[in-house]
Amino acid sequence: MKIYPIETGNFKLDGGAMFGVVPKTIWQRTNPADSNNLIDMSMRCMLIEDGNRLILIDNGTGNKQSDKFFGYYYFFGGFSLDTSLAKYGFHRDDITDVFLTHLHFDHCGGSIQWNKDRTGYEPAFKNAKFWSNKKHWKWATEPNVREKASFLKENINPIEASGQLKFVNLPEVDFGINTELGFDILFADGHTEKQMIPHIEYKGKTLVFMADLLPTVGHIPLPYVMGYDTRPLLTMDEKAKFLNNAADKNYLLFLEHDASNELCTVKHTEKGVRLDQTYKFNEVFN
Repeated sequence: MKIYPIETGNFKLDGGAMFGVVPKTIWQRTNPADSNNLIDMSMRCMLIEDGNRLILIDNGTGNKQSDKFFGYYYFFGGFSLDTSLAKYGFHRDDITDVFLTHLHFDHCGGSIQWNKDRTGYEPAFKNAKFWSNKKHWKWATEPNVREKASFLKENINPIEASGQLKFVNLPEVDFGINTELGFDILFADGHTEKQMIPHIEYKGKTLVFMADLLPTVGHIPLPYVMGYDTRPLLTMDEKAKFLNNAADKNYLLFLEHDASNELCTVKHTEKGVRLDQTYKFNEVFN
């Protein structure tokens, strides 16, 4: 098995929205804001090469939305899915599986693209299965008012129409092994219904793709919860259980949205679980 970090783009979001009730004077110490109160965010995805399978976890926003839409998010950095894949010798047609942690636009927008004459949409990964789960799919296709702006029909409905949609099995508990994809999945409901957090055993370490359970290292303290979360008190409980486990077992946390830090570890302190160390991916996995 080989794993590669895939940078699909950087963007900016409102710092207050990203930290909820935490005052700016506190959160800006770890996530400094610009003059418009915006903080830097990444869309760092993961590519798993395992035998004859090439599994992409999340895929960024894609490029089919309008200039007006993208103008809200101040994209920067010059990264793209295609250039990141090419860096490791791959093309999107090589992808066999696209695993979607959840269906918010910044995680799944790259799944679907315009067709050649821009009259409709088609899968951006023509040879891949797209993986979600039944409870989250229903949640996203029948969205609540709070999340409706993040669940875009043009990102979601064409996946089902393509016939390439697959659902992982939902275990009776929130953590289980998915034998089809070869890694464990933690299901979390605070941010959105049945968000999926992959746990991958790699080179003697447990590598956890954090998605929106832990957006940045600045979100490690329990009250530091996004305003985007639908059930913030549940997020705090889920974070507490996960971070204690991560500190106990020395998990490596792969950060999807932290523009400065690719990986981190956490440790127990008298104030609770806190940041231990940060790493570049290649510092740990040469």
